[in-house]
Amino acid sequence: MEKLIFDCDGVLVDSEVIAEATLVERLSTWLPDVDVQARLGEALGLTTGAILERLASLSRHALPGDALGAIDREIERRLALELCAIEGAAEAIERLGMSMAVVSNSHRRRVRNSLAHTGLDSLLGEVPIFCAEQVAHPKPDPGVYRLAAETLASLPRECLVVEDSLAGVTAARAAGMTVIGFIGASHVPPGQADRLLDAGAWRVMTHMQELPVLVMTWRKQRLAG
Repeated sequence: MEKLIFDCDGVLVDSEVIAEATLVERLSTWLPDVDVQARLGEALGLTTGAILERLASLSRHALPGDALGAIDREIERRLALELCAIEGAAEAIERLGMSMAVVSNSHRRRVRNSLAHTGLDSLLGEVPIFCAEQVAHPKPDPGVYRLAAETLASLPRECLVVEDSLAGVTAARAAGMTVIGFIGASHVPPGQADRLLDAGAWRVMTHMQELPVLVMTWRKQRLAG
C-alpha cells in the first residue's frame, strides 16, 4: 500500500530555524570555544541530545547538567509563539489525498504540538506518527522508517518520503524507500540540494507545490518498473 511519509521539522513546519537560533544562543555561551553556527550545519536533522553531545565533545567546557532540558523548554516556548507551517504544505496535503504518515527525530509531544500550532493536524487527521523514542537509534539509523513500514503494512518500495536533512535522507534510503529532498525551509544552508542528492535523494524540490507532480512521476516509474 502506497504511503507518503513526511518528516516534520523543516518539511511540514518551519521549526528548524527556531531551534537553531535557540541552540546558537545557548551553546555559544556554554561552549565559547566552538563555532556553534558552523557546527550546527553539519548536525541538521539529528536529535537535540545528539547535537549537544557532538558539540560538547569539541569543547574544553562542560555543558550544564540540565542543558538538554533547558534548551528543549526554550525551543518549545518559542515554537508555541513563532511556528508557521511550511508554505504550501497545507495545499499539498489537501491535493494529494493519499495515505500519509509522519516520521520524526523529535519526540511525539513536540510533533503533535507543532502540527496543532500550525493547523496541519486538522488536515492530517489521525495520521500515524513515528518518533525517535520508539526505536533504539534515531535517524540516520533506518530503524524508525523500518518501524513505520512494518506498522503501516507497506513495503519500503511503496513508501515515498520527504526529508530536509542528510540524516533523514540517509535513514529513509537505508530502509529501502524513495526520498524527495526538500530545501524550501528557512534554515536550509547553501549547497543542501547537492548534499541531499549525494546522500541518495531521488529528486529535490524547493516548494511544496512541486510535490503532486513528483508523486505522479514516482507512481509512473514504479508501475513501469
